[in-house]
Amino acid sequence: MQETLHVPPEAAGKRLDVWLGSRLSDLSRSRIQALIASGHIRLNGQAAKPSQKLSAGMNLSVEIPPPAESRMEPEDIPLQILFEDPDIIVLNKPAGLVVHPAAGHATGTLVNALLAHCPDLAGIGGEKRPGIVHRLDRDTTGVIAVAKNAAAMLSLVNQFRHRRVIKEYLTLVWGRPSPPSGRAETLIGRHPRDRKRMSATPASGRPAVTSYETAEIFPTTSLLRVRIETGRTHQIRVHMAFLGHPIVGDPQYGRRREDCLPAPAPTRQMLHAASLTLEHPRTGKTLTFEAPLPPDMAGLLDALRS
Repeated sequence: MQETLHVPPEAAGKRLDVWLGSRLSDLSRSRIQALIASGHIRLNGQAAKPSQKLSAGMNLSVEIPPPAESRMEPEDIPLQILFEDPDIIVLNKPAGLVVHPAAGHATGTLVNALLAHCPDLAGIGGEKRPGIVHRLDRDTTGVIAVAKNAAAMLSLVNQFRHRRVIKEYLTLVWGRPSPPSGRAETLIGRHPRDRKRMSATPASGRPAVTSYETAEIFPTTSLLRVRIETGRTHQIRVHMAFLGHPIVGDPQYGRRREDCLPAPAPTRQMLHAASLTLEHPRTGKTLTFEAPLPPDMAGLLDALRS
């Protein structure tokens, strides 16, 4: 599809990607940014940047290529399906499963499993992340929703962008938070010295908001219910460490205190996406999906309680 747009006076001063998002309502902002970066959207015939400010009278040429045919192979990986219909599939992701291909994880991902289960998923939202609207870390378990068509993809992306999705986690942290409920609101960006980690005190970053309340208290740990209003990389793990209560078993942001636990030390962060509430992209009905605790986290909590 090719289209030429003229910038009206009322759009002067607006960001290119923001204004295009209001004009091309069937495309997500991230998709628009990707099209700009790949040269498919040009401003007065020249390459542009998503953040570029517009002036009245500018001309935009927009070319939307057909979805790229996925080169990823479907793989027969078992899926724990919580809900599925023609528009969405909601899963209980196990620990150790990477959501989409990335450096060091070209195969064996959730996307590979989804392509085997839903062959029509290829091309929905991008070649490497078909259907993916949010992520969980490799060793974080729990509820994750996937779009099965372009309309569902756009609806879910907008719900996440406008913070209409409610995401509640359970996590076991070291210590006893004081106060027992609270909120962390910081920027999150790359750690200045370790590029594999994120930091809540970077020189620059993106706003991140996490709230928590204490559900149970044990001698050296606490079980928290956590809600996030944003979806930054490693957000809960970073914010818990920032508050002085890193997640038990977290290899990047926690600390090793195995002798304080009544059971073998966990081999991953004790973080579980317990529930997800969203609007169904076709019916608009509010739906809540819940995932049971995985065996390792449930076993550790049973040992703490006894």
